[in-house]
Amino acid sequence: MYAINEDLKTGKYKSVYLLYGPEGYLVKRYRDKLLNAFCGSSSKKALSDDMNFNAFIGKEVMVGQIIDLAETLPFFAERRVILIEDSGLFMKDGDKLAEYLADKSESAVFIFVESSADKRSKLYKAVTNIGHAAEFRVQDEDTLKRWIVSLVKKENKQITVRAVESLLERTASDMELLSQEMEKLFCYVQDREAIDLPDVEAVCTTVISNHIFDMIAAMANKNQMEALRLYYELLALREPPMRILNLIGRQFTQLLTIKDLRNRGFDKRKIVEKTEIKPFIVDKYLAQAGKFPITTLKEALEDCVQFDEAVKKGNMSDRLCVELLIVKYSGKVEE
Repeated sequence: MYAINEDLKTGKYKSVYLLYGPEGYLVKRYRDKLLNAFCGSSSKKALSDDMNFNAFIGKEVMVGQIIDLAETLPFFAERRVILIEDSGLFMKDGDKLAEYLADKSESAVFIFVESSADKRSKLYKAVTNIGHAAEFRVQDEDTLKRWIVSLVKKENKQITVRAVESLLERTASDMELLSQEMEKLFCYVQDREAIDLPDVEAVCTTVISNHIFDMIAAMANKNQMEALRLYYELLALREPPMRILNLIGRQFTQLLTIKDLRNRGFDKRKIVEKTEIKPFIVDKYLAQAGKFPITTLKEALEDCVQFDEAVKKGNMSDRLCVELLIVKYSGKVEE
C-alpha cells in the first residue's frame, strides 16, 4: 500500500498493479484512485466512453483476448488501461499472461483486482517484478478507530470515545458500512462540532454481524427455514443484498482462516495473535468452523465470488443470488 501511495503522490506510476485481499473497501478505493490517475475518472459511464480503457470481470476472461488488446496501440493517448477483476488468474491458469507481462507492450497498463492471490504463482511474481502488489487485510480495531477520528477531523468535528466504540460495534468493523454510517452522522449533526453516543444511536444502522453469524450457524445446522428467515429480516431492515453477500463471504473467509490455523496446530492464543480477532469471537468462530469441512468453506467462498460476478454482469438479481447461496449450504448434507 505504501508503494502505491508514493506513486499517487509523485505521479510516477508502474505499468502493472495488483490489488487484493479481504478488505474490499480499501481494494475498491485504491482501484478507483489508480483509475482516476490513469483515465481521469473512475465512473462507469466515463470509462465506458473511453476508447483506451477495457475491463474484464470474472473467471471467463480470455487471456488471448487480453493480450491482443494490450498489443493494440492506444488511440491518441500514451496508454491503454486494462482492468481485470475477480479473474482467479493468480490462483490458476495465469502462466500465459505472466509470460506476456515479462515483455509486454510499453503502452499497456494493467490493474488487477482480486479477492485472493497465490504469492507463489508465476503471475504474482511477474507483477512484482515490474509493478506493485498490495494486499489489503481486514483492519484491526485500533486502526479503524484512528481512521474514524481522521474522517471526523476532516469535517472539523470531534467525536467521543463511546461514540467511536458504538460505531465499531454497530458496523462489525466493516469499513464500507463504517463509511456510509459516518456520512449519515455528518448529515445528522450538521453544523454541530461534537458527535456523541446519542447521535450514533439516533441514525446509525443496528449491527447486522449477529444476524450473519446466526444465519451461517443455521446453515451449518441445516436449518434452512431459520437461515432464510434471518435473511428476509435483514431485507426488511433495508439491508442491501450485496452487503449481506459481502458479509457472508467475509465470515466464511474468517472461518476458513481459523479452521486452517487450527488444523496446522495453532492454539487459541496463537490464532488470536495471527488473526487479530478478539478472543471471545475466536471461540465462537472455532465452534462454528468445526461444523464445516474445509472443502465446503472453500467452495462457499468460491460461490460468493461467482454470485458477485453474476450480479455485476446483470445475469442474476442481487436478492436471488443470496437466497440461492443460503439454500445451497443450508440444505447440503456433508459426507
